[in-house]
Amino acid sequence: MSDYYNAFEMSPVPAPGPDAVPPEPFRGIYGMPAFVTIPTIDLAASVDFWIRGLGFFELFRIPGRVVHLRRWAFQDVLLIPAASVPEQTPAVSFSFACVLGQLDSLVEACGALRPNSVVGPRDTPWNTRDVAVITPENARIVFTAAKPWDPSSQEAENLEAVGISPSGIGRDDNDEHA
Repeated sequence: MSDYYNAFEMSPVPAPGPDAVPPEPFRGIYGMPAFVTIPTIDLAASVDFWIRGLGFFELFRIPGRVVHLRRWAFQDVLLIPAASVPEQTPAVSFSFACVLGQLDSLVEACGALRPNSVVGPRDTPWNTRDVAVITPENARIVFTAAKPWDPSSQEAENLEAVGISPSGIGRDDNDEHA
């Protein structure tokens, strides 16, 4: 038994599947529950890569101080000017959800803008397909897409072993958690 429960209704991430459609870019202003701040030595080049390669849009900018980028709701990035960036890519990464149908175009766009910047796709033990991108700022950004649920897969076994089952299976009533 676990304390986990399905709460997919609060997420903009669509149900997994080969025909999953990503949500529209979200232009609302909200209190950000999480975001990443990335220093850059070339703000214009970074904005271009994040928009044309990674599929973000510019929500707003404060000239010379910050460019706020976003894709879906809760996928916020702040690019800030800096005198330098790390020479070596850090081990830590930041992940953004996407749908399976977006991975190929992401690999193609990032590879065209910045050759050798993409690793993957690779499948994970937790039922996603991931693509890692090293950005011009030397940040490791991972795009992760849920794969369709196969109850006979090793991934399903891995998740069920820790008390996670697909939406609609397991607890039938989440009212106690609302």
